[in-house]
Amino acid sequence: MKSFNEQVFDIVARIPAGRVATYGQIARMIGRPRMARFVGYASNNKASWDLPWHRVVFKDGGLVPGWADQQYKSLRSEGVKFAKDKKVDMRKYQWAPTTDAPPPDIRDWPLKF
Repeated sequence: MKSFNEQVFDIVARIPAGRVATYGQIARMIGRPRMARFVGYASNNKASWDLPWHRVVFKDGGLVPGWADQQYKSLRSEGVKFAKDKKVDMRKYQWAPTTDAPPPDIRDWPLKF
């Protein structure tokens, strides 16, 4: 069985460009609905730094303090639009894995140097 962090990484790796997921949504997807904060802790694991963490936001569409500017720029480059308060419109951009086409796992892509 995979560890909590590994399960989180599997989900974050599948969030498609132009979509966002919340910490709570990811926690619910792995069957641990009360562990949203620990999803955030998983983002600090060096083993996951190549994942699209910029696509993970707060439930109100807010960005993560400390790197909100970079997160904003990365999401904008993927076509995500923001309200004047720099929050993502969750009704429009929240990832719905059951209805959105399944994206490839970016960890399966060949490395290019």
